[in-house]
Amino acid sequence: MKPVFIQLQCAPGRTYAVADAIYALEIASELYSTSGEYDLLMKVYIESTEDIGKFINEKISSIPGIVRTLTTL
Repeated sequence: MKPVFIQLQCAPGRTYAVADAIYALEIASELYSTSGEYDLLMKVYIESTEDIGKFINEKISSIPGIVRTLTTL
């Protein structure tokens, strides 16, 4: 398993709904509220053989209210 940090920029007024959706999916090991350009910071662990881009597109970017993501490995 490898850790991946993903910052999420949410549509105005949607941050709590996005956070609730992430918790409901049980994909984040940690989730933090932040200030600045991005609203949330999440830490996920994915299999070392799994494609990070595919994981983000299928599991995270599809959550309503997410405008933009920034991934750090």
